[in-house]
Amino acid sequence: MTVIDTIHQHRSIRDYKSDPISEQLLTEILNAGIRASSSGNMQSYSIIVTRDKSLREQLYKPHMEQNMVLDAPVLLTFCADFHRMRQWLRLSNALDNFDNFMSFMIATIDAVLVAQNVALAAESKGLGICYMGSTLANCDQIGRILNAPKNVLPVVGFSLGHPNEDPEPRDRLPFDGLVHYETYQDYTDEQIEKIFRERNIKGWERYMSFPRLRELIEKSGVENLAQVYTKVKYTRESHQEFSKTVLDYLAEQDFLN
Repeated sequence: MTVIDTIHQHRSIRDYKSDPISEQLLTEILNAGIRASSSGNMQSYSIIVTRDKSLREQLYKPHMEQNMVLDAPVLLTFCADFHRMRQWLRLSNALDNFDNFMSFMIATIDAVLVAQNVALAAESKGLGICYMGSTLANCDQIGRILNAPKNVLPVVGFSLGHPNEDPEPRDRLPFDGLVHYETYQDYTDEQIEKIFRERNIKGWERYMSFPRLRELIEKSGVENLAQVYTKVKYTRESHQEFSKTVLDYLAEQDFLN
């Protein structure tokens, strides 16, 4: 497949075969990953490859008990990392300017870019991946399990393995609802309704097809997909809690000076 074909065929894979990933293949896709663009070519990220079963068992809870943490042969954690750079600066008698929030944002962008490169390389080789938002939400617990030193913070991660399922690609919002030309073009209420029309139907049908989610939805009394997002999946309380987790860990990891 071409790169564009690979992109259009992306699916989140949550069910994996037990087959291991060869060292050669894993190295190949990681090498493709590190060719990603990087701010100032500092490559202010680190990739942690976790195959050890006992470590994945420890990561299971902070990853919100998602089965793929245990079932996939590999977990990849992409960290914002200025630890390595700051050591080099110290050894070079150079100023250390990277213990602040802007540095965290730069390193986070670097980590996300390399993560997506690795994901595309993996999918081009027939492997499956599933991004896990729990990496950032519980970055403190995950960072401690993975022995992250100061100035290192997990920001994105995914499971990796040979797919044991073949789900259909998920729907996406329409092109003209996402792309703006020249300047940002704000939306009318009518345009918003049009942009989300198909999502309202397909998203609701998808969530209601999962017995556990259907039960939660029915118990919560929500009436539409938007209410599912804010009352069932992403509550204000949970976002405030995760925000505090990230901010506290940023301070602990020396990113808020």
